[in-house]
Amino acid sequence: MSDLVEKPLASKIVFNGNLLNVFSDQVELPNGKKASREYIKHPGAVAIVPITKEGNIVLVRQYRYPIGKVLLEVPAGKLDKDELPDKCALRELEEETGYVANNLKKMASIYTTPGFTDEIIHLYRAEDLIFSKPSPDEDEFLDVETYTKEEIKEMIADGRINDAKSMLALLLAGI
Repeated sequence: MSDLVEKPLASKIVFNGNLLNVFSDQVELPNGKKASREYIKHPGAVAIVPITKEGNIVLVRQYRYPIGKVLLEVPAGKLDKDELPDKCALRELEEETGYVANNLKKMASIYTTPGFTDEIIHLYRAEDLIFSKPSPDEDEFLDVETYTKEEIKEMIADGRINDAKSMLALLLAGI
């Protein structure tokens, strides 16, 4: 396996943003040749499948600027600096949906697109929900919607749910 590893030679920040940083690195390939690697460093995120006592699933509908579309997704959000994923999952769930989970179970951690970013998303299942009050970030606009498992399966099958993290989280949650 060590014969597949690329050795970093030089690294340069191309863009330093609020959410992510873009790097351009020079590497030495396993065959000794040199190459460039451009990639995005991301703080990491969480995604949560909230399941009500009736067995329904709480989703959020929000506009995603990079693709210019409104998507139906599981609640999700980025980790704050030094924040533990479990704490972030509870925080994001309450902020986006108004629900507090008394039972939070981590299902998996996934790399979203390792070809160009180090982003990792921690996927959770949340149950024993108590409604409090949503408090989304001031730049976050979303609708909270609840669906049955059958409706979720239909929406995945016909493309109304096509966000990868949501689809995988729902699958892992047994939906």
